[in-house]
Amino acid sequence: MERFGASFLIAGVVTFFLGFFLQGVMPVLTLRNAHIATIAELTRTVTPEFTQLADDYPEEFRRAFGTPSSESFAKALTTGKAIYIAEACWHCHSQFVRPVSKENLRFGPVSTPEEYQNEMNLPHLFGTRRVGPDLIRQAGVHSNDWHMAHLFDPRSVAPYSVMPAYPWFFDAEKRPTERALAVVAYLQWLGSWVEKGPATIYDVVPAALPAGAGDAGGGNAAPAEQPKEEGWGDAELQ
Repeated sequence: MERFGASFLIAGVVTFFLGFFLQGVMPVLTLRNAHIATIAELTRTVTPEFTQLADDYPEEFRRAFGTPSSESFAKALTTGKAIYIAEACWHCHSQFVRPVSKENLRFGPVSTPEEYQNEMNLPHLFGTRRVGPDLIRQAGVHSNDWHMAHLFDPRSVAPYSVMPAYPWFFDAEKRPTERALAVVAYLQWLGSWVEKGPATIYDVVPAALPAGAGDAGGGNAAPAEQPKEEGWGDAELQ
């Protein structure tokens, strides 16, 4: 009996160190020479959406970030990500399009490893579940105004959304503060490095059915209205 106990102990110790080496040491050895892009490198080019923020909310933008530049863009992104994490947005929104279940049809091109080799995507915000849509391809999907309305009152643009409102992102006159501007800048940056891929299922307008198909009366069936995107659709699918 003691012989079996010693064998199990040795096997357990060996398994522990093997697992530590394979899952802890080897990834470090594999990636130790990989280039991790800095925030300065990422913000050399200012996105059109960030410049548009300055046009949409000139006074608020000037107080928060001054003028659109690489420096103000870097400040907005780092602030926006910090708020995104602090408000636990990553609990309900993932940032990783997986190569399963036709996720590319819902969210866009499948994510690739090199997308995460930069300071803005470390640590990875893969998320824990998808109450809302994946956001890694969010850049340019909606206007800045849409995002502001969505933060202030989600159901004003997505009637079935379960997302909470964030009125503390706005002042007494319901104008966006630095927090709102930073979060929108961060959301509009996500996926800006990827060219817009093929249309998703929410971009496709179905054609009318042939005469006599689709209804008992034999007439043309009207094409079903396709939901606009809130990531999942205008009515946020759960």
